[in-house]
Amino acid sequence: MYKNLNELFDSLEHSKFRSSFHLNSKMKEYVKNKGICLVERHAYDFINERLKPAYPKNDGKQTPMRQVHPVFIAQHATGTCCRRCLFKWHNISMYRELTEDEISYIVKVIMKYIERECAM
Repeated sequence: MYKNLNELFDSLEHSKFRSSFHLNSKMKEYVKNKGICLVERHAYDFINERLKPAYPKNDGKQTPMRQVHPVFIAQHATGTCCRRCLFKWHNISMYRELTEDEISYIVKVIMKYIERECAM
């Protein structure tokens, strides 16, 4: 896991795939209307449901890529979309349940991405 999230975001910007994801105006409006706290709760719910298990259902395909929810786009942009990407980008081990500290870290990364996008 990255201790310095600015280093993480610098690395992600060098990935053509990761850097291609952005929140559209509708998603930014969603964050504004619902509030950052509710979006963060959604992030915790999605991570606990879709990534926490040692062997998540449909791993690698459990996070929608379409413009459905800001958290999903943030997950793809930050390499927090599946267990393989969590290992590649964040050195979080596969094949075991995520710890509470790892879940908090993942949500922190997602929320930092969303806040950066909404500031643009």
